[in-house]
Amino acid sequence: MPVTPRRSVVLATGSALPERIVTNEELAGVTGLSPSAITARTGIRTRRWAAPTQATSDLALRAAEAALKQAGCDGRELDAIILSTTSPDYFFPSTACLVQRELRAERAVAFDVAASCTGFLTALSVGDQLIRTGAARRLLVIGAEIKSRSLDPADRSTAILFGDGAGAALLAPSEETAPDAPGLQTIRLGADGGGAPLIQLPAGGSRRPMTPETLAANLHTMRMNGPAVYRKAVITLVRTVRELLADAGLSAEDVTHAIFHQANGRLLDQVTRRLGLTPGQCISTIAETGNTSSASLPIALNQAARQGRLLDGDLLLLAAFGGGLTWGAALLRWGAGRTTTSVQ
Repeated sequence: MPVTPRRSVVLATGSALPERIVTNEELAGVTGLSPSAITARTGIRTRRWAAPTQATSDLALRAAEAALKQAGCDGRELDAIILSTTSPDYFFPSTACLVQRELRAERAVAFDVAASCTGFLTALSVGDQLIRTGAARRLLVIGAEIKSRSLDPADRSTAILFGDGAGAALLAPSEETAPDAPGLQTIRLGADGGGAPLIQLPAGGSRRPMTPETLAANLHTMRMNGPAVYRKAVITLVRTVRELLADAGLSAEDVTHAIFHQANGRLLDQVTRRLGLTPGQCISTIAETGNTSSASLPIALNQAARQGRLLDGDLLLLAAFGGGLTWGAALLRWGAGRTTTSVQ
């Protein structure tokens, strides 16, 4: 008889934010915008920026350790660490390998994925496939970013948006196979490389290596066509979520909580309205953490879980849009259910 693929469940979550809180008042003097104008444009009041001594792997490690502690596990039980980032410690080795070393996860495969703000969902999809095929029984999916290092403080389109942070989810296979059982039910990903110039870090890679000229031209800071990205994000997120729900035979009313990539407060409001979701269905951290790129989904997920807002059986909608262009959406039934506890 064919073996039914096991569904991935979230055993535990964790997150980490830098200690430094950057207020709109602090950015007002640099950008020339008033604090109230920044709030009106973005929905953000504060964001966190890493200390000079902190690296992306430091935040990722803290988030991973929090998830493992909650589950009563340690790194030796992990089969994989999949880390999403576009601000790695180094081009190589991967940031995931640095986290693996600190966790002493000797038997875990470790690698990075780079899908910008959709990265956590991309990593989640890969982890889910490892579990469904039996290649892994315990794995960490992490989104971690230090975007503040690639910001031009005078660029109003980016300096007021981005923050730093990390979030992690510990996945395991469930023994339950019922359609409404806990776990990741479905995930949909997409990309359009034609939109690559809309969000990019122009220099520093093999196309335009670092030179005195690129440094003088400030090409090692993020560039974003804000209005174009906004329009693309709203249209694509709404279409993707509608298709995902339709394929699952569900509607917006069936969603208990929606967690969108925390890109911009106005964008979140627009997507929520067009999908027919109520503000009460949506979980948001944008006002306090800003846009943390691929870390925003797991940070919001962890905060909601730690606050007791997520109950067993709740249907969660996760969705994101980011550079690449990339996008994705997933449906997750909250709860651990009956998990396979043996370690191979």
